[in-house]
Amino acid sequence: MATLAELTAYRDKLKRARYSGTRRVRDQNGEEIEFKSDSEMAKALAALEAEISNASVRRSSIIRFQTSKGV
Repeated sequence: MATLAELTAYRDKLKRARYSGTRRVRDQNGEEIEFKSDSEMAKALAALEAEISNASVRRSSIIRFQTSKGV
């Protein structure tokens, strides 16, 4: 699982490539990814945005119980 910083860095790199008209992006592992169309890049960006928003959501650590005797 990638960290939040890695996800945002990859998103920024993908945005730069998309806006410059480049269809190839090299990730941190050295793998090169070539997108077939702009819509494919847009889907990848949307997926990254979703992952970033899920990773940045703060989980609640407080649980409150409400009990009764049923009377």
